[in-house]
Amino acid sequence: MSNNIEDPAKPRRNWKLILGFGVVSVLVGAVLVIGGAAGLAWTSTEEFCIGCHEMRDNVYAEYKGTIHDTNRSGVRAVCTDCHVPREPLPLIRAKMGATLELWGHLTGHIDTKEKFEAKRSDLAHNVWRRMQKSDSRECRNCHKSEKMSNELQSEKARARHAKGKAEGLTCIDCHFGIAHKEPDGPGPQEMKAAAKSQ
Repeated sequence: MSNNIEDPAKPRRNWKLILGFGVVSVLVGAVLVIGGAAGLAWTSTEEFCIGCHEMRDNVYAEYKGTIHDTNRSGVRAVCTDCHVPREPLPLIRAKMGATLELWGHLTGHIDTKEKFEAKRSDLAHNVWRRMQKSDSRECRNCHKSEKMSNELQSEKARARHAKGKAEGLTCIDCHFGIAHKEPDGPGPQEMKAAAKSQ
């Protein structure tokens, strides 16, 4: 007679192993999701953005006192409101791209005022191209064109907005140099025209 009788406790052990693995997987997943969300939130604070002197002493110093910093309504736009998308996939892409800035910080890419000024045009042009490509998505997070009151705009502003819309312009094509000093060289519209002619 053969002894091929299976141990009745074995299926129970397999079930407990599978359950244990499932519980551990859920816990690890929850920690990663919560930790990731906390990390994204922390790296989206004004304090984080100006934590290095390259930002604090240059672009943040220029931003202080602008309409995006101080205004009659008290609504402020911090760094990430203008420079980081809110949608999940573009947000992750932007954050991953921003890690390259850490390398620039560690290697002293723009660690002096002189180095920053030498790179100002390139830095601004990169931001403008990104905003043109996204149809000024970050501007539109706060400024909803369908909520703009034509009655409260000047006649000149109404005419310019209508012209810009007809020409397929986006916010950054006209509204640049608002929160930061305008660099030397071409503006966004000139950059776009030069790219089309090449």
